[in-house]
Amino acid sequence: MRLDPTAAAAGFRLIAHDVVGSTNAEALTAARAGEAGPLWVVAGEQTAGRGRRGREWVSAPGNLYASLLLFDPAPPEKAPQLAFVAGLAVYDAIVERARGLRDGLALKWPNDVLHARKKLAGILIESEMAGGKLAVAVGIGVNCSCHPAQASFPATDIAEAGSKVSPESLLPVLSHCMMKRLDQWNGGAGFRNIRTDWLNCATGLGGEITVRLPGRDLLGYFEGLDDAGHLLLRGVDGKLQTITAGDVFPVATPPPPVVSMLGKTSQDSLRSKGQGK
Repeated sequence: MRLDPTAAAAGFRLIAHDVVGSTNAEALTAARAGEAGPLWVVAGEQTAGRGRRGREWVSAPGNLYASLLLFDPAPPEKAPQLAFVAGLAVYDAIVERARGLRDGLALKWPNDVLHARKKLAGILIESEMAGGKLAVAVGIGVNCSCHPAQASFPATDIAEAGSKVSPESLLPVLSHCMMKRLDQWNGGAGFRNIRTDWLNCATGLGGEITVRLPGRDLLGYFEGLDDAGHLLLRGVDGKLQTITAGDVFPVATPPPPVVSMLGKTSQDSLRSKGQGK
């Protein structure tokens, strides 16, 4: 495993394990032990991987399991925006390494990357105070060669989608994309641009969705994101609601444009290179 040379030159470092319980847990343990970051923690397999709300993240060998440890990346109230930053970085990296998947890729609020309406990657942001600073672990799991057969949301992997990408080849590209997206975000000051790019890749925007909350479901239309990244839901009664947390079902997936920090972002520029329809 290695990082992109530009990321390494910028001070990002890497610790790679064969097996860990959780890369996020390893990253936060390192923070408590005095690690200064930014640090990538990567594993070939997790025995206690987890997703949002304590859900199990099945972590068989052959996929990418990585966490990026950051210290004081933004004011605490803006740290959750890192889910959108990381989502775009994963999207960028997959487009770069598996261009044939581009038309089926989309981002699902708040922290998933989909292909053909199935979950291809997930992101988990966890944080705690360490040494008087906010330590944030940006956990990323990308299904490269396998995926769980049973999941709350249908899953897939890059190989099933028709491309061959190893974790070893994906990590350098991801580390570069993440560095670029973090620069764009600029500690939250650039979230408006992150939000615009994220919405350009979003699935279900403008369409009817169900938001699953503890004990109840909300039906409405996905109108966008507010300034903090919360989902804006127009209810069937016409009232606009702000959703701070929840699971979105079902999802319609319009073909998203490529928004990559590695090159031009417009559909016209992609068509000029023979990558668009």
